[in-house]
Amino acid sequence: MPQTPSQAPNTLRVAVDIGGTFTDGVATLYPAGQIWVGKTPTTAHDPGEAVSTVIADLLRQIAGSVGAKAPRLAEVVHGTTLITNTLIERKGSRTGLVTTSGQRDMLDIGREWRYDIYDLDIVMPTPLIAPADRVELDERMDARGQAVQAPSPAALARVADELKAMGVESVAVSLLHSYGNDEHERRVGEELQRRLPGVSVSLSCDLAREINEFERTSTAAANAYVKPIVAAYLQQLEERIERIEPQVPLRIMVSSGGFTSAKSAAQAPILLLESGPAAGVLSALNTARQNEVRQVLAFDMGGTTAKACVAIDGEAPVAHSFECARVERFKRGSGLPILIPSIELIEIGAGGGSIAYCNRLGLLNVGPESSGSVPGPACYGHGGTAATVTDADLLLGYLSAGSFLGGDMKLDVERASQAMARLAEKLGVSNTEAAWGIYNMVNENMASAARIHIAEKGHDPRDFAMIATGGAGPVHALEVARKLRIPRVLVPIAAGAGSCLGMLAAPARVDRSWSSPALLADTAWGQVAAALEQMKAEARKELDSAGASDIEWRISVEMRYYGQGAEVPVSIPYEKVSEHTAPAIAAGFEAQYSRLYGRAVPGGKPQVMTWRLTGRAASRGHHFEWGDGRVRNPGSAQSGTRPIYLSLRKAHGPVPVYERYALAPGQVLQGPLILEERESTIVVPVQAEVTILADRTVSVHIKEFD
Repeated sequence: MPQTPSQAPNTLRVAVDIGGTFTDGVATLYPAGQIWVGKTPTTAHDPGEAVSTVIADLLRQIAGSVGAKAPRLAEVVHGTTLITNTLIERKGSRTGLVTTSGQRDMLDIGREWRYDIYDLDIVMPTPLIAPADRVELDERMDARGQAVQAPSPAALARVADELKAMGVESVAVSLLHSYGNDEHERRVGEELQRRLPGVSVSLSCDLAREINEFERTSTAAANAYVKPIVAAYLQQLEERIERIEPQVPLRIMVSSGGFTSAKSAAQAPILLLESGPAAGVLSALNTARQNEVRQVLAFDMGGTTAKACVAIDGEAPVAHSFECARVERFKRGSGLPILIPSIELIEIGAGGGSIAYCNRLGLLNVGPESSGSVPGPACYGHGGTAATVTDADLLLGYLSAGSFLGGDMKLDVERASQAMARLAEKLGVSNTEAAWGIYNMVNENMASAARIHIAEKGHDPRDFAMIATGGAGPVHALEVARKLRIPRVLVPIAAGAGSCLGMLAAPARVDRSWSSPALLADTAWGQVAAALEQMKAEARKELDSAGASDIEWRISVEMRYYGQGAEVPVSIPYEKVSEHTAPAIAAGFEAQYSRLYGRAVPGGKPQVMTWRLTGRAASRGHHFEWGDGRVRNPGSAQSGTRPIYLSLRKAHGPVPVYERYALAPGQVLQGPLILEERESTIVVPVQAEVTILADRTVSVHIKEFD
């Protein structure tokens, strides 16, 4: 079998992740695993500008390190927050919706429930498509996928004419029960593409062929809303990469923890919604494999948000529904429901750029508003005047004003102090108390959210190791872990660009789904087998376009007892399903149900709701080591001392500061201390044993709890 670009020897790959504050990039030589890291402020007005800047910088670094022996660039893997930001900021394309007669208000009605029953001034999420931009079509499928009324040519022409008159740039098509039979949706799609050239069309059956009409329609609407913008962005990015290095394939990270081709991503951009945070989890899992850690809390904190994921035995859980653009950031149900496969992440707090303020009760609050990259925190000196988490970290001594980003970016202590003084005056406290209040509040909020998340999974945080990534992750990880009673924290190399390392370790992946509600005993096995084979053929084409090989296939079945409202996932190896598969599925369902709820239901009738198919390239561990010469002589490891705020002593005290990559594998240090690297800082403010592992991961065993 031919080798893919990521498998060929002496191959150069680059991964770039756009964050809310910085755009990170990592280049690696395969199979040696040497890496180079680039970082630049995110260019919000034109995100591709920062991407091309980082790629060009990485190629210059490699040319300086390797010289004429450097191979040409073989592949770029990319993750972006463009979709998330477009949905949150409501800056997408004008979008129309085609739906079955009588269903035009589905996006407004939703599930007819309130996410906070005690809030008298509750604000529900506004649909992406206005009522005036929705068109009804006279057609009907029943719940079994049988055509009741086919759309007439005149009805199809009327729909196209109405959309054309509206001047929409994109159209979502979501017809009743199209998960059971997509014939009508495809006819609508063909007619719209013929009559409305240049207008993007998104069919719900291509994105989420699943039961739940509201969620499926919301998914199609979100995809259509961002599709023209993402398609133009990816095209421009491919052109930029072509100017840097011709004929380099662009791969796009998806939320489920794999990557796909740029062409496929342009058709279904909603799959990219959580691409960056998902990649951070993959980086943490790669570190866990290298160091034989079974139970992991992946903790990723960047400039805008902090997220966490509970992963067991090297596998991140994948959820198949997600919420975005929430009205209330931490309230489930306050956002737009999206049916996409996504690594199961929870947003647990703010990021480095999150703004602190005094609320109307005179109390301290942090976030969710962020200063972003422009103007950024006050200490950046780019015009920001509000106190942020990064300003607090600087004033507490956790960050160095002179060595931030390796000294390429100087932090302004005076501006940070002025911003903090304005906040401290409103709160009636000192600057130090305000800074510590920000740092401690952020950590406590993250610990509380993570504690609930771990408990919901049925685990004890004391059995876990935390793996910290992101520019701000290692700054806050020890305090968050200490509050959770997690005894061990690991920080991989290049943690500040952890999402990029995750992209380089990610396999190609495709997920497909098909809802066909039926009692397990009444399942039409021939129909199911044919549907799975069709999904496999479609998935294989997409994987081939991403250059994938050695594909692993897996079937998952969403099941419940007849009459219940919540499903339980059951996973089985891929096979041609038949009536002989039923006993294994039934046994798997009852075992999983018993694990979750304590016992199976006597006499209960198992019901299948949705079949899922996953195809992904084989997962393998990736070894990374520095190629830029930053590993130094151990004799020069300690660069000095500086006072930091010691959390348990409630006062500043001097601690040693070390250059992280001047510490040799096997070396053991005692905290409190600071370990600095270009992209991040590891803060150990309590007694702890700090060990440099063989792969230069920093392992911290906490000895001092409250």
